[in-house]
Amino acid sequence: MNNLVVGMGEALWDVLPEGKKIGGAPANFAYHVSQFGLLSCVVSAIGDDALGNEIISNFTSKGLNHQIDKVPYPTGTVQVEIDQAGIPQYEIKENVAWDNIPYTTALETIAKSTKAVCFGSLAQRNVVSRETIGRFIDAMPKNDGTLIVFDVNLRQGFYNKDILCNSMKRCNILKINDEELVTVSRMFGYPGIDLQDKCWILMGKYNLKMLILTCGINGSYVFTPGNVSFQPTPTVEVADTVGAGDSFTAAFIASVLKGKSVTEAHALAVRTSAYVCTQKGAMPVLPAEITG
Repeated sequence: MNNLVVGMGEALWDVLPEGKKIGGAPANFAYHVSQFGLLSCVVSAIGDDALGNEIISNFTSKGLNHQIDKVPYPTGTVQVEIDQAGIPQYEIKENVAWDNIPYTTALETIAKSTKAVCFGSLAQRNVVSRETIGRFIDAMPKNDGTLIVFDVNLRQGFYNKDILCNSMKRCNILKINDEELVTVSRMFGYPGIDLQDKCWILMGKYNLKMLILTCGINGSYVFTPGNVSFQPTPTVEVADTVGAGDSFTAAFIASVLKGKSVTEAHALAVRTSAYVCTQKGAMPVLPAEITG
């Protein structure tokens, strides 16, 4: 297994009004990457329980590679309520399996074969998983082609300035939405300037290859040194927005790894996330006209 693309962090059940669906940003990311024909892997942890076993069965049925250890904590769940605009509100259970991802010899072997990793802030709320993520990144190949994506996901106060700062130092691609950018800017002490200027500050401060800014219905931007790509958000009939951002990241990273330009990758990411918004849940099968 070489040139792996890894989604690392929370694998869990989103308990939606119509029933439960497998979720968690890293799993969503890895699943959508696999739909673009790349070798992907989910790294997480589950409990020794029925919900955990069902996650493994589901990933296996999807043909999704996984390094998911069983640990003595319950499998993670999230209570999801959808508001009238289709926007999810989350209640994320604490002290669960994905808070306690162990760093193992098997995981180190995966890290050494990883071309790109995507991780977030939520999975770092507990020191065990936070240290595992850090060790994984440290074990990855050190070359210009390695992509380390920090997808900020500020949930329920499960973050702090140190976690955000250290993650930005480790990554070379930052993905953030407009609301998160406002919060991060307040924490870092530059609240009074426009969104694009905030992005340029973060690009320079953390020496990033790229910064992806999503602004909901107001479009999205990809900043690279000296350039900005903008794409409007398509108007679609929204079923729910769960997992749309993860599918955006997956499509973008898969395209970049395939040698596409930033503009091409950005356009495909927008198309992909718009389609996911028209479907229920985070892991719909993407149509062939998107995956190619």
